[in-house]
Amino acid sequence: MAEKVLMKGNEALAEAAIRAGCHHFFGYPITPQTELAAYMAKRMPQVGGTYLQAESELAAVNMVLGAASAGVRAMTSSSSPGVSLKGEGISYMAGSDLPALIINVQRGGPGLGGIQPSQADYWQATKAGGHGDFQVLVFAPSTVQEMVDLVSDAFDTADKYRMPAMILADGMLGQMMEPVVLPEVGEKRPVEKPWAANGHQDRRFHNVINSLYLTPEKLEDLVLARYERYKVIEATEQRAEEYLTEDAELVVVAYGASARVARSAVNKAREQGKKVGLIRPITLWPFPKDTLKAAAAHVRKMLTVEMSMGQMVDDVRLAVECAIPVEFFGRTGGIIPTPAEVLGQIDRMLTE
Repeated sequence: MAEKVLMKGNEALAEAAIRAGCHHFFGYPITPQTELAAYMAKRMPQVGGTYLQAESELAAVNMVLGAASAGVRAMTSSSSPGVSLKGEGISYMAGSDLPALIINVQRGGPGLGGIQPSQADYWQATKAGGHGDFQVLVFAPSTVQEMVDLVSDAFDTADKYRMPAMILADGMLGQMMEPVVLPEVGEKRPVEKPWAANGHQDRRFHNVINSLYLTPEKLEDLVLARYERYKVIEATEQRAEEYLTEDAELVVVAYGASARVARSAVNKAREQGKKVGLIRPITLWPFPKDTLKAAAAHVRKMLTVEMSMGQMVDDVRLAVECAIPVEFFGRTGGIIPTPAEVLGQIDRMLTE
């Protein structure tokens, strides 16, 4: 029987990954995700797994590439500037069609910035994870329980489509403690990967993992085939939560920690008789444009709430095809918006 335990977000992510069949972790410490790596250092030897603190973020992500090439479930974690350093390796994995999981517990930026929560890596995760034409799956939890649930989903979806996946969390979710129900040990068994370079014993063709193609026509064919796969993902893997949207005149769009703040503001607005709802993207790529477009058919306005200078707002405008006004409110530098601030923006928009 599944047990409910009180866990910090970073540690819950780590335990969920182990229970999802990830026994190979390569990382490097950086606040505010260091507890995840520290937890892996304790737990991996207990499950017969591999924990290695690499000499750098670059080394860690390329170790993940090697492990993923062998067909095992592998993971790395970092925080904003560390994920920037991993960008080259993520692109190599995408170009090699390798499934793996990258955790980004975001902090304020740019540069070294600060160690407080942020959502300013949205562009990096969804549009610029590395060089070249490619995408990664991006999941955005808003609770510690959802962090646990999405780890398994991220691994499964990455395996299904042979591509990297990312969980885009933030310092608030990584550091907060909430009750969680963990999956049973051994409940998840990774699928067989006939493409893996894990030894052949002269029983099959020699598998080669590679992202270098010197013939431009060959590279173009591979990229085009990858984008056909992306079309399938965009059609079938979009996820979003709708809250009180059926009769809403205004819908707030927020993900992750910002969605928790936005939900409180929506509840307060409802108490005051205002018809306000919330759409919470759970996948940032593929972006849940179908949900937003459908809502725009009966909603007058939308407001995006982010812990950034406004990185998701343009995707919302594209999703609704500019049919209705979409405004932005956010805080940056590691400051979390308050429900009162969001409610003030709601009131202003409803009276304009």
